[in-house]
Amino acid sequence: MASYQSMLLSVFLLIVILVSSEPKVSESARIFTLINDCKETIWPAITPGENFNGGGFALKSGQSIVLTAPVGWSGRIWGRTGCNFDKNGNGMCQTGRCGTSLKCTAFGEPPATFAEFTLATLDFYDVSLVDGFNIPLAVKTINGKGNCTTTGCDADLRPTCPPELAVKANGKTIACRSACEVFETDEYCCRGEPTYYSKKFKAACPTAYSYAYDDPTSIFTCSAADYIVTFCSFRSYSFF
Repeated sequence: MASYQSMLLSVFLLIVILVSSEPKVSESARIFTLINDCKETIWPAITPGENFNGGGFALKSGQSIVLTAPVGWSGRIWGRTGCNFDKNGNGMCQTGRCGTSLKCTAFGEPPATFAEFTLATLDFYDVSLVDGFNIPLAVKTINGKGNCTTTGCDADLRPTCPPELAVKANGKTIACRSACEVFETDEYCCRGEPTYYSKKFKAACPTAYSYAYDDPTSIFTCSAADYIVTFCSFRSYSFF
């Protein structure tokens, strides 16, 4: 009897060892490093932002910040420009604003360049120009497994933004609107086909979403990765 019990114990221990030694996809939190390579201060916005300094803060030129997101988080990261907040965190931004608060609790107003994430056993991420463009933005993965492609829009679309899409302040183009927002027609909003403007956006930034159904070349998957989000890591580009 004793030897039989010993044999059962040995089998049980072997099963425990085999199960515990099986490779597992990481379910750990993700580390996000946000870097400001712009020449001026930006105000990163994140929603939902409970795990990201309340969803909004200032980041001076050359600064970076490290934040942690739990698995299961799904949301957006973008940069706001031309902001002016008082000591209570109330104010406005020229682009990317989410109401009148430093701490974002809503999605940003277009036009803005958005990084979008869904964190799970397999993460999904993309950079979208569907709602227009305000500053270059790139997403790079660290130590991930899968289709962990660096994506984003590292071209500055503001200097050569078509006049009909341009948002200006003090005579300078500060953002480039989407054709859907400007014209509000089925051609630019609902058909799911590339248009003249979305093709120009795509030519500038091949891995970014340029229209609503631009999935095959614009969404990426990665497991067990951390992320570096860089604002204004850009090259020059002309629409024409």
